[in-house]
Formats: sequence, C-alpha cells, structure tokens
Amino acid sequence: MKRMPELTYEEMDADQRAVVDKITAGPRGSIHGPFLPLLHSPLLLDRVQELGLLCRFQSSFPPKISELLILISARFWTAQFEFSSHMESAKKAGVPEAAIEAIRTRQEPHFDDPDQTMVYNFANEFFTTNKVSDATFDAAVERFGRRSIVDLVGIMGYYALIAMTLNIFDPPLPEGTKPPLE
Repeated sequence: MKRMPELTYEEMDADQRAVVDKITAGPRGSIHGPFLPLLHSPLLLDRVQELGLLCRFQSSFPPKISELLILISARFWTAQFEFSSHMESAKKAGVPEAAIEAIRTRQEPHFDDPDQTMVYNFANEFFTTNKVSDATFDAAVERFGRRSIVDLVGIMGYYALIAMTLNIFDPPLPEGTKPPLE
C-alpha cells in the first residue's frame, strides 16, 4: 500500500493475528482492501468487520437490496475498490446490469423491482440532499418497516466508513483490475 505498510502475518502482533484469523475463517475468507490499513488498529478492525458482517450478510434486506446499497454508497464516495469488488456480487444478487452501469456512470437507473427503486430513491435523495424527506421516509417505513430502515441507514453508514478508509489509505485494486469509476 502507498500510505500504510501491508503487514505480513509474521509481522503482526497477537491481536492483529487474532482478527486476521477471525476474518479469514468467516464468509469473507481473506483480508484485503479496507481491512489492510485497519489492521494497524486491530480492535477497530474487529469492530468494523463485525458491523460489516451484520450489514452485508445479516440485515433484514435480501442481497439484491444490500448489494445495491453498497454500490450506491461506493459510487457516491467514488470508492473504486468497493465498487469494483461488489459489481459481480450485485449482479449475482439480482441487481440488473444496466442499473449497475447507470449507477457507475452517474445516470438514473431503471429497476423492474419496486423495492430496488424505493431503496435507490431513498439513498440517492440522502446522498444528494444530506437528508430524506418525510414522504420518502414514510413510504420506506410503510414498505419495509422501521427495523429495515435502520438497517438501510446502517448499511449506508458502514459503507461510508469503508469508502473513507479506502479513499484515505488508498489500498491497491486487485491486480489487473481497472478503476471502474470516473
């Protein structure tokens, strides 16, 4: 990495090794991207990755919604690594390729799924205005429920932290990967 040295397992202290072992034993299977600089603060990394597990894999939303939110957040923050690493996951989860491309190029996406439309509109309104109108909020609560709206905000907030980490510490994209965002 340009700004923070990437640690080998042998260079890590006991706390760093413990969190690396925990992450690699879970659904992620490896440590990369934003976790590389966060490893320099192992307790923070552990808390961040636990929140990420909840936001990505255990929220009240299905993957087609959570992956959409990840892409919207990554696009807003121009987080190259995050957008690149979630494009395929989003496709597999059911986010239309044309919508992914529209988000990537800052165009208005079209969704056949009204839930994806509502989530996009909610997130886009927030990222555009830094707030959500009562009408947008109330419609989302009516459709998804209060818990899910808290989860939605949690996903957006978690990926803002990840985007900030990526944009500040600038870990490399996987070899052979071109930055997807302009």
